[in-house]
Amino acid sequence: MCFLRRCLAFFALCWILPLHAADLRIDTGRGGVRVWSTAQLLARSDTKTVTIPDDVAFGRTMSYRTVPLRALLPGLAKGDRLKFVANDGFSVDIDADTVLNQAGAQAWLAVENPQQPWPSLPHHKGDAGPFYLVWLRPAAAHVSSEQWPYQLALIQRTQDAATRFPATSPDASVPADSPVRRGYVVFQRTCFACHTLNGQGDARMGPDLNIPHNPTEYLSTAMFRAFIRNPQTLRRWPEGKMTGFPTQASLSDADLDAVVAYLQYMAKHKTQFSDANTGD
Repeated sequence: MCFLRRCLAFFALCWILPLHAADLRIDTGRGGVRVWSTAQLLARSDTKTVTIPDDVAFGRTMSYRTVPLRALLPGLAKGDRLKFVANDGFSVDIDADTVLNQAGAQAWLAVENPQQPWPSLPHHKGDAGPFYLVWLRPAAAHVSSEQWPYQLALIQRTQDAATRFPATSPDASVPADSPVRRGYVVFQRTCFACHTLNGQGDARMGPDLNIPHNPTEYLSTAMFRAFIRNPQTLRRWPEGKMTGFPTQASLSDADLDAVVAYLQYMAKHKTQFSDANTGD
């Protein structure tokens, strides 16, 4: 009888406890690390229901209970950079100027209520919760589709990619107005969110894009461009998780050309592969 009572109590506890509640770590480098729980965020006085038309992750209009992101980042200053790390290995950097911007795009942290969970993501991509960075008027700050990280676990102030991962940066001799340098900037806000290059980077979702082979070494430029627009054009795979950049709004032809130029350049500048991550 005691065993049965313990079992019933256990299942009752599982029913009561929120299944998707979690913690979000925030470290702006000023004042130590703050850990916010789902309950603490939902209880804040500045929470607001925000409706996102054409949500990037779900591909339709979505409404969320949110907190203004800038309110969670004490001491954040212009010129800073933030690293957003997800539970699935996704990692993307966003400059503080975009987050602090008041006149255009607005960044909101969507918080999943365990009692009202969000639907599953389309295309077998799992869940977006418990935390998701969403934007109002993203075009005003040229926010790319990769700058909508979901399954968030950590937000941390960081250095620029060239400082943290020097093996990914073009040589100093490359002119400032070169397509290669422009491609490096575009690469950081798109490909670098899922891939490493020359063994360096935070993300762990996809393979390295230079070691042992750069995609520009085994794909024609036309095929590579088609692959970036829609990965399923190269290999049709229902479980494939790579998201393409199908429109000019998500990635312009000029930016795509610049990424190709950057990768073609880096194919001639490989470094010895190492599993060590030199970032912070």
